[in-house]
Amino acid sequence: MSGHSKWNNIKRKKEGTDAKKAAVFTRIGREMAIAIKEGGPDPVSNSKLRDIITKAKANNVPNDNIQRMLAKYTGGKNGNYENVTYEGYGPNGVALIVEATTDNRNRTASDVRHYFDKFGGNLGAQNSVSWQFERKGVIVIDREEFEDEEDDMMMIALDAGAEDFEASEESFEITTSVDALDEVCSNLEGQGYSFVIAEEQMIAQNTVALTDEDDIKKMQRLLEALEENDDVGNVWHNWEE
Repeated sequence: MSGHSKWNNIKRKKEGTDAKKAAVFTRIGREMAIAIKEGGPDPVSNSKLRDIITKAKANNVPNDNIQRMLAKYTGGKNGNYENVTYEGYGPNGVALIVEATTDNRNRTASDVRHYFDKFGGNLGAQNSVSWQFERKGVIVIDREEFEDEEDDMMMIALDAGAEDFEASEESFEITTSVDALDEVCSNLEGQGYSFVIAEEQMIAQNTVALTDEDDIKKMQRLLEALEENDDVGNVWHNWEE
């Protein structure tokens, strides 16, 4: 996902081509491999793995695929994947955080640097922009799938342990602390709710508006290039789209 996920971004992701969906499955598989390697194959005791399974379900990964991934990576076929994070600025000072899972750190770093250079940005050092973001748990529920009134849904979310709640015409967006994300998801699932998104996100504390058409085009192309890279899992930014 990109930025602080809103409904138009979510729909664009979910309505993507089969190739894009396959890429999502691949990325989630890599994340699962690392989680199992670090914390074991049991989602009950491995909260990171549990969160990835929740994310997989929210991204429409079939349960059979999830079980195959678990069996594959539990069998020791974890590969040499590692999580890497890049930070930098896009056009007109838009802050970006790129989270990737790779088996070749040099290849991924070269690709990411190329995208930043090509589209008017510059790659920075670690922690050069992350101070402008806060990591939170974010749950998005498709409003059309449930008949809850806004006030009722807000109380249900807060009672489940949420920190904040926001409603739009299309969705309910629930914000939690990172530590409470799994508990809130479990509480809501127990009440019959399913999620469009359920994951940790980097939430920008302030946003940057782009008014120059050339800057807007460069920013769009930078995001597209990053998101189409097989190694890149998440791109967070503070562009006020």
